[in-house]
Amino acid sequence: MHSSENGSDVLVVGGGIIGLVTAWRAAQRGLRTALADPEPGGGAAQVAAGMLAAVTELHYGEETLLGLNLASARRYPDFVAELEQASGLETGYRACGTLAVALDADDRAHLRELHALQQRSGLDSQWLTGRECRKLEPMLAPGVRGGLRVDGDHQIDPRRLAKALVVACERAGVRFHRQWAERLSVVRERAAGAVLTDGTALTAGQVVLAGGSLSGRLAGVPAELLPPVRPVKGQVLRLTVPPAYAPFLSRTVRAVVRGSHVYLVPRADGELVVGATSEELGWDTTVTAGGVYELLRDAHELVPGITELPLTETRAGLRPGSPDNAPLLGPTALPGLHLATGHYRNGVLLTPVTGDALAHALTTGELPDEARPFTPRRFTSAPAESAPQELTV
Repeated sequence: MHSSENGSDVLVVGGGIIGLVTAWRAAQRGLRTALADPEPGGGAAQVAAGMLAAVTELHYGEETLLGLNLASARRYPDFVAELEQASGLETGYRACGTLAVALDADDRAHLRELHALQQRSGLDSQWLTGRECRKLEPMLAPGVRGGLRVDGDHQIDPRRLAKALVVACERAGVRFHRQWAERLSVVRERAAGAVLTDGTALTAGQVVLAGGSLSGRLAGVPAELLPPVRPVKGQVLRLTVPPAYAPFLSRTVRAVVRGSHVYLVPRADGELVVGATSEELGWDTTVTAGGVYELLRDAHELVPGITELPLTETRAGLRPGSPDNAPLLGPTALPGLHLATGHYRNGVLLTPVTGDALAHALTTGELPDEARPFTPRRFTSAPAESAPQELTV
């Protein structure tokens, strides 16, 4: 084993968009920051569709998470402007809105219930008839029964977002170590860095574990503090809209088809992203014929013209799921160890608020108010009174 020449104030383990935004914000706060990942900007961001859908992603029982999602959505325009200026790169952010539609009577009833929940939650969504939906998006199937227009749910290109964050980190002075972190270093009952797969020992005043679905696998983390995240497989397709077919869709369109969620996200450059399956299959990332078939079948029922488009890519990735589908943010019971993982289907949406929350925790030791319900301590057996008051739920 050999030691690196310089330690850092903060070591971020994991270089997906969550790890990158954490490192960028920490460096902006004046903290000497390092990041360990063999391929910064890779991971789930390379597969994600990039829907910023705080309203249309609302689920029963997730009202607390809704508050965090909305807080992050509100920050997105300023966040994008700052990031694009810092990196000199575009992120593909589009304030195009979302249309959620129903294809049969059962789907329509479900969508009506969702609309009622949105209204009770004070959210802005508008019920449309099937004819009004098709007037907005002429490519929709004739059988569309109704829908919800949500002008505040936008989109971004996660691949461009990740690339911009890598450059912004580099320009802010973040030091990249392109290796996996193999083991957390604990000195005198405090997280003190990590050992990389090549034997390099990195020292740090604080460590942020932001490894996505891999976060629960880092050796050296006390067993009772390992984040309870699991991989949830998602298969996604990418198609290209030829100029002759444009405009194909003007906004994100989503639906529930026979109980399966499907969405179509049109990019400004002509790419059309179709997703996504949700499969509890462990670490498997195989693209299957069945997964591709189901996505194309459901998308064709929603937008029949989609089968005329060239299929340019099929990918599968792993979302980091948590027991309550919400992220784990901030300090753990091990001094010096923070978590930024478990974002499940909202990682891209929660990027701005996660970066801010972790930067606040790294500099003050506390989570900001909006992030306090998402402390990792909610999953540990430690008695609440042993946790700092500002971190209790």
